[in-house]
Amino acid sequence: MWDSKPVLTQARRIHCCETGSGNLGQTYLAIVNPAAGGGRSGKLLGPALDRLKAGGLEVKVAATRAAGQATEIAREAYGRGVRNFIAVGGDGTSYEVVNGLYPQALSGERPTLGFLPLGTGNSFLRDFSDRGVDYAIESLLAGRSRVCDVMRLRHRTGIIYYINLLSMGFSADVATLRARRFSAWGELGYVSSIFLTLAKFNRRPFPVRVEGDEAFDDRTCLFLTFNNSKFTGGTMMIAPQAAVDDGMVEYVRWGPIGRFGLMRNLPGLYDGTHIQHPMAERKGARRVEFKLEAPVDVMVDGEVLTLHCEELEVLPAALNVVA
Repeated sequence: MWDSKPVLTQARRIHCCETGSGNLGQTYLAIVNPAAGGGRSGKLLGPALDRLKAGGLEVKVAATRAAGQATEIAREAYGRGVRNFIAVGGDGTSYEVVNGLYPQALSGERPTLGFLPLGTGNSFLRDFSDRGVDYAIESLLAGRSRVCDVMRLRHRTGIIYYINLLSMGFSADVATLRARRFSAWGELGYVSSIFLTLAKFNRRPFPVRVEGDEAFDDRTCLFLTFNNSKFTGGTMMIAPQAAVDDGMVEYVRWGPIGRFGLMRNLPGLYDGTHIQHPMAERKGARRVEFKLEAPVDVMVDGEVLTLHCEELEVLPAALNVVA
């Protein structure tokens, strides 16, 4: 399924400065989504690999041809003993790779995941730097590695894993509309989806019980997010107090704010001050339960899904990330 011939040769010593695992002379498998970013990922891959080669890093490459194939490649590779991966694309590519590594990695050696953020949305790395590809390449060459929690969501028909965030309500409605109707429109499609979602403005309850609460919270809200990292949409700091290695999911809720209230407070979603709004709440937890009456549209690490969510829990320090 992937090319066993190294695309880049001359392996070098890689020093792991955060986890202290030693990580010497390892080869990485880069799982590439060439369609990410409207084809931008495939076009920019060559120069990025050249920079890694110039730094002496050894990388093997596997390109996907369809949605979900990154999961298959990662699962098969981990089963054969590969432990070092690079997700090449956007947040959706990383999401697929993570879901190929788990659950099998829970009973095996902890994998390491690096990034070449060449897609449209690259929110996870924003927690560490706003320098995108340059920072990611420097981290890979320097071997900067740190532990990262993984979120496990049980739903009515299965289990998924993620490292960025799960959202439902307004933010998921925007993402769903864009994916289903305006995916080819680029930034214009995103803006159009925001305005159409504002016009409909479907505030509703999503009954949840966060660890430590006695009862389910079924109050009407604008959105709920369950975050491992701070950013979403590339630049929106939806969970300013989230940390990828604290063993907690950061729960952020915004109550039934009105249209004009949302528009007035929209800048706060980009600098994190929205959590200071009287209708906003946040809490760190290790476990969240859902009592939904039916499946709902959600956004998970940039992917739009329809799930009947049941339980969310944290898998502490389950992954090494190169960042």
